[in-house]
Amino acid sequence: MSQTLVIKIGTSSLTQPDTGFLALATLAQLVETLSQLRSHGHQVILVSSGAVGVGCARLGLTDRPQTIAMKQAVAAVGQGRLMRVYDDLFSTLQQPIAQVLLTRSDLERRSSYINAYRTFRQLLKLGVIPIVNENDTLAIEEIKFGDNDTLSARVASLVKADWLFLLTDVAQLYSADPRSNPDAQPISMVDNIADLVDVKVGDRGSNWGTGGMITKIEAARIATTAGIRTVITEGRSPQNILKILQGESIGTQFEPHIGSINARKRWIAHGLVPAGHLYLDAGAVRAVQQAGKSLLAAGITQIAGEFHSQDAVKLCDSAGLEIARGIVNYSSTELQKICGAQSEQIAEILGYVGEETIVHRDNLVLSL
Repeated sequence: MSQTLVIKIGTSSLTQPDTGFLALATLAQLVETLSQLRSHGHQVILVSSGAVGVGCARLGLTDRPQTIAMKQAVAAVGQGRLMRVYDDLFSTLQQPIAQVLLTRSDLERRSSYINAYRTFRQLLKLGVIPIVNENDTLAIEEIKFGDNDTLSARVASLVKADWLFLLTDVAQLYSADPRSNPDAQPISMVDNIADLVDVKVGDRGSNWGTGGMITKIEAARIATTAGIRTVITEGRSPQNILKILQGESIGTQFEPHIGSINARKRWIAHGLVPAGHLYLDAGAVRAVQQAGKSLLAAGITQIAGEFHSQDAVKLCDSAGLEIARGIVNYSSTELQKICGAQSEQIAEILGYVGEETIVHRDNLVLSL
């Protein structure tokens, strides 16, 4: 059965740990594996890190750049070289590829989100393997995904993938960082990410990467919420993907949530960056969480952040726990005036007639 697979490989798997030069043996295995997946009828998207690491190696830099301008310059050097290697390797197997560079803002606007979806679907229909990376050369801090784990999860959600594979420098998730704790126990299956609250994970695995196990768990949370089965496994053995699809228990698998949300609500949940917080009283929490109601002004007790109408916000209970997020119908300035008020009082308070709801239920997604 044909499935859509998003496969993310990290810098720590793609490059030599000390020099930043490409690990060509791993790259060759990865290319062969993805080409085999295509020959089996699967649709494949590769999210590849490595541009900054390759750029550093090309320029003889021994440490990852710290400033945005330097990162952008180094990424510009590395991205072309990385894609050339991919193209050379895939061409030997007659597998066409395409480069797709994204920033967070590309998925925040509904029109560009839909356009990105259509572009991916057309590439996959043509039998192409899109190779995705964050557009480090242009992205500024405010519009960055931050790491390619998050990017891969959002791309998987965008294209409604069946699987997300996160290839990294450890074989699977452990109860603690195995590089520093010899007693760390492997975890093969995660039914609920909330169960990982006591798991201690380390920082990023190499000088060249930006992620780490924390970002992979967050990526798994995003993907499983969208109904996508997620796997963390060894990046130096990409052929394990074929074995996992055949049912072998390799790496750590995260069970997807049943009853995934529709495309618009996936965009709200995973495409938008919340600009503020709305704190709700107990009655509003019950109405939103249990009764599927829209949020009204009367249930809001406090507002945090500055935002405009149609921005995304987080809805939190009195303890600050996020219960939902959605698109707000009023700015923070307006809400400061009407929070706690009854709907029929809004026009009198503001001096004009506005929306009855603060966040309509059609623009609201519950947190899991």
